[in-house]
Amino acid sequence: MFNSETTVRVRYAETDQMNVVYHGNYAQYFEVARAEAIRELGFTYKEMEASGVVMPIVELHTKFLRPAKYDDLLTIKTQLRELPTDHRIEFHHEVYNEEGKLLTIGRIVLYFLDAKTMARSTMPEALAQHVRPYFNKG
Repeated sequence: MFNSETTVRVRYAETDQMNVVYHGNYAQYFEVARAEAIRELGFTYKEMEASGVVMPIVELHTKFLRPAKYDDLLTIKTQLRELPTDHRIEFHHEVYNEEGKLLTIGRIVLYFLDAKTMARSTMPEALAQHVRPYFNKG
C-alpha cells in the first residue's frame, strides 16, 4: 500500500456563507493530493500526459463528517490500496483538521486512457516502476 500526506490551507473563496468549505471544493483538494502523491512517487501528471496517457475521473464518492472552515490547515491523506493491473486506478482520501479530527472521506476512480484514441490503457510503465515496490513488500 502507498500512503501520502498533503496539506492545504482553506482559502476564504472556498467557503460558503456559513464559513464552511463548499462541498464542490473537495474534488480540487483530492486532485491536489493525488498530484502530490504521484510526485512523491517520483513521477508527475505532466510526465504521464507526455507519455500519451490521460486519467479522467469516472467515479467520485465523498462522505462529509465534519465541516472544514476558513483558514483551517487540512491534511489530506491519500492511499493506493491496490496495485493497478488494468485500466483502473483507485485513490482513497481522508481529510483531517489541525486537531486530527476526520472531516471528509473520498474515493476516486480514474481510468488510464490513450490520449489520442481515448481507448482504455494501462498504467504507464514509468509510473508502474515507482508504484510496484509498495506492493511487493513481503
